[in-house]
Amino acid sequence: MKLSRRKFFTLAGASAAGTLLASPLEALYARQANGQPIFGTGYGALVPDPNGLLDLPQGFQYRTFSRTGELMSDGTLVPGNHDGMAAFPGPRNTVILVRNHELSLTSSSRTQGPRPYDINAAGGTTTLVVGPNRQLIKDFVSLSGTIRNCAGGPTPWGSWISCEEDVTRPSPTGAIQYHGYNFEVPASATSAVKPEPLVAMGRFNHEAIAVDPRTGIVYETEDRGDSLFYRFIPKVPGNLKAGGTLQALKIVGQPPGINTSNSGFIPGQKWGVEWVTIPNPNPLDGDTVRLQGRDLGAATFARGEGIWYGNGEFYFCCTSGGAAQAGQVWRYIPARETIELFVESQSRDVLDMPDNITVAPFGDLILCEDGDGDNFLRGVTPKGEIYNFARNALNDSEFAGACFSPDGRTLFVNIQTPGITFAIWGPWTRA
Repeated sequence: MKLSRRKFFTLAGASAAGTLLASPLEALYARQANGQPIFGTGYGALVPDPNGLLDLPQGFQYRTFSRTGELMSDGTLVPGNHDGMAAFPGPRNTVILVRNHELSLTSSSRTQGPRPYDINAAGGTTTLVVGPNRQLIKDFVSLSGTIRNCAGGPTPWGSWISCEEDVTRPSPTGAIQYHGYNFEVPASATSAVKPEPLVAMGRFNHEAIAVDPRTGIVYETEDRGDSLFYRFIPKVPGNLKAGGTLQALKIVGQPPGINTSNSGFIPGQKWGVEWVTIPNPNPLDGDTVRLQGRDLGAATFARGEGIWYGNGEFYFCCTSGGAAQAGQVWRYIPARETIELFVESQSRDVLDMPDNITVAPFGDLILCEDGDGDNFLRGVTPKGEIYNFARNALNDSEFAGACFSPDGRTLFVNIQTPGITFAIWGPWTRA
């Protein structure tokens, strides 16, 4: 069933009332405060993969498809650097995946679409249609000519927002367009879309977005060491092209511009927030959006990356946040206008630089690591335990793009390099 934007927001507003649940990490807060272990067993020990790709718990299995360099349905090659991704319901019980490719201006691997935003830029998105048997049916370029499409996020009205983590300007020997924007790709697209930058959402080093289905407000992260946390209030909910207002988060009761990475925030301690309006969201002369917000008192975060919506809450990762610079997870609740530190990694053995994030249908958080050495998919249970769910057994590349199929039975995820997409399934309810 396809819903109009107006109908979607009507239904979302009615069904979301009263769904604010207790934090799945409340128990973790108490255990951290008492110095108790926070590592759990999850689905059990990881079993070494005889194929040397992905170690998983007993009972789970995977299938791979759409590897870098393979021939796609549109006659082009699968680009490299698989990154952020989301899953949408397709016709006849198929799943539609829209996947980012974090490729630079000069990358040899390219998304070669027929209508590029910038003919000299290599990044973009591909769309994959996956059958009920988790076999790839079709794949093609759906956005091209952009730079460093790192993450992004799904919208409730059935599209993917692809984010450029780059603010390149036109030059005689390089880009022919300004970069640093978000682009919308409908999941229903059957070929490459005509790229249109969503200028009002800001020109900065975008990482990811998540949408509040009750209001249509879009929350945005920024991948810089002194990044801000933003919200975009659209003039017309569900129509981002119509423009809107860009704002940055300020923490009430804390000094203006506080650095949340090393200021002694305690997990579970809730703080009120205010929002400051960015005067010029589209500066063409430099990367100044965050500086405008900081001058108005907005809080800074250490490399804001993945963000996901669930149960009326937004969870977002700061990859290098915390005293150990090993990562933080924050929670923002718009209905209460509060923010709190969820997790701060004290040891890279427990959590090493979380990047992309998703909220599982059964309530756990699934975090994609982007650290040194071994990288894992880490889960966080409603009881507050962090556990290993998968290990990249191939190399030290990061995980990216974790998302669940609409029926909740399949976890899709990427290994960024050499670029492999996995479908994972098994006894999810066992834990």
